[in-house]
Amino acid sequence: MGRPNLQLRRLRLTTGSFRDPGTRDMVYAPDYPILTSRLRLRPFTRGDVDAVFAYRQREDVARYLFDRPMTHETVTEAVQQRIAQSAVEEEGDKLVLAVDLRETGELIGEVSLIWRSEIARQGELGYIFNPNFHGHGYATEAARALLEIGFGGLGLHRVMARCDARNVASWRVMERLGMRREAHFREHARFKGEWDEEFIYAILEGEWVAQQSDEDALGKSGLSQV
Repeated sequence: MGRPNLQLRRLRLTTGSFRDPGTRDMVYAPDYPILTSRLRLRPFTRGDVDAVFAYRQREDVARYLFDRPMTHETVTEAVQQRIAQSAVEEEGDKLVLAVDLRETGELIGEVSLIWRSEIARQGELGYIFNPNFHGHGYATEAARALLEIGFGGLGLHRVMARCDARNVASWRVMERLGMRREAHFREHARFKGEWDEEFIYAILEGEWVAQQSDEDALGKSGLSQV
């Protein structure tokens, strides 16, 4: 599948730029909704509770997450928290966005971008999708839009992602995004009663820019990527 048409709206810095060192009191928020060829990324609303509960109650979704399968009550609390996570102001803040199918309006998952370090310009990418919609490249498409925000909007230098080493679908998304496997932590912690094996993937700003340039060149030549 070729590069998704991100069709990103103009990104908005409400005050200043995160590329300006030493600047304070800034709030960054994209111009919502963020549109890709098939998806719409937007802030959560109270009306999303049932759609989120549909997948967060599932054992197969919770298997590689720190959370257990969630109740309707805990999902309601989580969505309420996510409603406020549509802008970042300081290190440690995160964007957590709902992902809808543009064609039907169905909420199919969520993506997140955490501002891990202001000085080192580091971020962390995450995603959770309803298994009913796996196998269509939606996670890759949505995560690609978050990387564009991270590098093009927040001015990050490096974005990393992590997953359980057994979660093949997750680390394959990272590889499709052009991220490299930087670490494999073997039995480094206890996770749900067993030893945890974790992969760390990352991509640098320069690598992301070069990747986009290569994909643009392929598009102009009429070629497509597999």
